[in-house]
Order: sequence, then C-alpha cells, then structure tokens
Amino acid sequence: MSSPSRSSGVLLHPTALPGNGPCGSLGAEARAWIDLLISAGIGVWQVLPLAPTDGTGSPYSSPSGSALNPWLIDADDLLAEGLISADDHAALPCTHGGRLEPALATQRSAAIGAALGRQWSRQSSAMRERFEHWRRSQRNWLDDHCQFMVLRALQEGRPWWEWPGPLAQRQQRALRQLQQHHGDELLQEALLQWQLQEQWERLQRRAHAGGLRLVGDLPFYVAHDSVDVWCRRGLFSVRLDGSLSEQSGVPPDYFAETGQLWGTPVYHWWRHRLSGFRWWLQRLERQLDLFDLLRLDHFRALEAYWSVPGGAATAEHGQWCPSPGRSLLNRLRRLCRRQGRLVEGQLPLIAEDLGVITPEVEALRDRFALPGMKILQFAFDGATDNPYLPANFVGDRWVVYTGTHDNATTLGWWRQLDPDSRGRVRQAVGAEVHSPGWQLLELALGSRAELVVVPLQDLLELGDEARFNTPGTASGNWSWRLDQPVASLHDKLQGLGAMSARHGRGGAATGS
Repeated sequence: MSSPSRSSGVLLHPTALPGNGPCGSLGAEARAWIDLLISAGIGVWQVLPLAPTDGTGSPYSSPSGSALNPWLIDADDLLAEGLISADDHAALPCTHGGRLEPALATQRSAAIGAALGRQWSRQSSAMRERFEHWRRSQRNWLDDHCQFMVLRALQEGRPWWEWPGPLAQRQQRALRQLQQHHGDELLQEALLQWQLQEQWERLQRRAHAGGLRLVGDLPFYVAHDSVDVWCRRGLFSVRLDGSLSEQSGVPPDYFAETGQLWGTPVYHWWRHRLSGFRWWLQRLERQLDLFDLLRLDHFRALEAYWSVPGGAATAEHGQWCPSPGRSLLNRLRRLCRRQGRLVEGQLPLIAEDLGVITPEVEALRDRFALPGMKILQFAFDGATDNPYLPANFVGDRWVVYTGTHDNATTLGWWRQLDPDSRGRVRQAVGAEVHSPGWQLLELALGSRAELVVVPLQDLLELGDEARFNTPGTASGNWSWRLDQPVASLHDKLQGLGAMSARHGRGGAATGS
C-alpha cells in the first residue's frame, strides 16, 4: 500500500503547455493537465515562479515579485465569461504551436488588458464590487505593481533609476498625476492581475479536489529593476541614484573560475530585522497563498550570502556575510502556525541546497526540518560518498529529481556522459541503459526520499532540444513548449503512476 508521506510529481512550467497562443496559459490545457495527473495517481505538480519575466524570459528575475505573469492569462476563458468581446478575442495575436514567443506573448497580454478595460463598464455591479474587494485585499503589492508597469511602458522599458527624478523617487505629486492621466492603463493592469488570480485559483481548487498538491518556486533575490526595489530601496543595497552599492553572486568554484555575478541587490538585513521582516513575510505569505509547498531557491543565502562590490565586473572579490535566516524562519513559522499553514507542524518549504553547502547551512535546514534536494544527474562522478547517490541519502526528508529546469534533459545528459560514468549508471540501475530518463526515475522512486519529481521532458525521452534553461547563457532559454495536446500524455503519466505505486508512492505530497 502507498504511504501518504511518499509521493511523486512532474515538473512542468505553465508557459510550456500547448495551445494556439504564443505561450501556454491557465486555461483548458492546464485543466486537462491537472486531470491527467490526478487520474494517474500522481501527487504533485511543480512549476517555476509564476511571476512576470525579465527581458530574456526568465521568471527568476522578475520586475514584480508578487504579480502573476500576464502571458499566462487564458483569453478563451475570458471570452466565455463575457469579460472580453468576441471582436477583441478574434483580433488577438495568435500562433500555431512551436516555441514560446516572448514579444508576441507580451503583445497579446497587453491587448487582453486593453480588451478587459473596454468591457469593464459593461460588467455587473456585483462583479465590479468583487473586483474592488479583491483589489483592497492585495493593496500591499497591487497598486505599486500597476504603477511600476505603466511607468515602465511610458518610459519605453528604461530601468526605474533612469526615469525622471520625481518618478524615480516616487514623489507623491508625480504619482497622483500618473493616476489622473493614466487611470485607464492602471485599471487594465489591475484587471489582468485579478483575472490571472481567478484563473489560478480555479486550477488550485481543481487540483485540491483530486488530492494534487502544487509546488512553487521563489527566487531568493529580487531584480534590481523591480517594483520591490523601486518602492522599498532602503531594504536593499541601492544608493540614492539607484546604483548598486553591493550585489549578489557566488564565489569562484570548479564550474566558474571567477564566480557568478548576478547583478541583483543584496539585503540590508538590519533594516529587515527592525521591521520584523515585514516585507519578507508578506512576500512569503503571498506565495503560500498560491502554492501548497514552496521551493526556496538559493537557500544557503539564508545562513550567509556572498556580497560583491556594486561596481565589480566579476564575483571574485566578494565576501561572506551572515544572514538572519534563523530569525526569519522562526517568524515565518509563527505566522504559519497562526494561519494554519504548517504541514505536520513544519514549514511548507523545500530548501534548494545544491552545490557547496556548509555544515551551518545544513544545520539551519535541519533545525526547521526542511526537505533538501538531490539531483541524480550529479551522482555518478565515481566518489563512493557522493551525496546524490540514493544509497548515501541520510534520512528521508529529501526531494529527489532526475534533473531540474537548469539541467540537460536526462537523455541529453546521457548522450554527453563519458564511458566510465555510463558504467556507474549501469551499475546503479542494475541493467543496460536503454531509456535513461525512465531508468533514472525508477532509481529515484526506489530511494528513501519522500518526494520524487521528474521533468516532463524526461518522461517524453526528449534530448537537449527540449532543455528549458542553460545557466550562464543569455539566449535560447525558457522557450520550450509541448508540441502535442496534453491528452496525448495519458500513457506516459499512467506509466509514472504505476511505477510510483510499485515503490509505495501515492498521491499525497511531502508532509501532507
């Protein structure tokens, strides 16, 4: 019989769902996807951040940490509900499959926002009242987001520190003038976010009715050119002119001899402490409204972070600085306890603890009983004590992946693997390797980890033409989409469900 604490899931970002638009949406194909997962007895759907993307399409560097990505809004559902007109729907930019098209997706979502605005005066008083109630409930982020996105468009995409001084400094007179002269555009942004929220909540209800849990992803840092920094620059390492006094990254290592420079501001943690971590808690609370479990990216920075001078060209000359992660997580645990969000007494977080992790980071993770991550593609370097080998897992509070959105697909990885490593894979799976994605998946399912997650690309046995992201590269990422209807995935997902059941994994998520 399956254990309720052992489950399996699939990693698929909604932008990769098929459809006629230039980007996947939260509409019919998303509903079909949820139904297929539930019917196969799969317990988890994991996604990447649902936030708007940066100019490269990355959801990890968003202009708005609390907003939803307007590319994901489903126009067919809006038409069916009478929220946009048939003429506006027919005029929307569309495509016939293929990879995600960021420029067209942006054009389409802007057109949908304008269409929502045109129909708004025709909506019922009950609907208008419901919108105003939601708008008030989201006041801590929504108004700022709408102002930022409208100003960004008016300033032709320039970063906020290059805007005219009164706008960059958020002078109240300038913001009042924005409301007076651009109220329609501000309303359109708010309506887009409301309908995105409505569509996501419908998916949440559908998932929960079938016992499916939703796992989200939260970047540790926020983008320099973001509404978060524009509105609350005192919380970040930003000078009065908007330039960075310090920036984030990681030090030199085996993979990057000059380290990695991320160009996002680091936190002025002393100011966060003085506020009782209010901004952080609101940020986490917003994400936990959207998801059942939340993967916290770059978890190690909650114990100590690598701070690099703002003008540096590489990450070599940074330093480790302490973070108040313990205090923040204690505050979050108290908040979650009051709100009934704890899962068996524990925080609903997954710690992304990959890479070089110190004992202090492990102690912080374990103090709060957070599941860590294991990636099987990292397991076959020949070291007998390799921590990614299932035989070396200590305890069961792990989420194990064949690979993630940042890795090659397992087939692509296998094709590039050296003969010695291939031999170690064969030894681990106990057979010749003819289907590396599925065989690595079975190895993961047989491990003691509570949750096993597989990217959909591995279930489909796709090569690196389907890779989602290659870190350190600026183009060609985030654009892969499924080129077949979701219904065609039935047999693959049933296979995953059957294999999961053989290993005692049912349909409940970690800790649920």
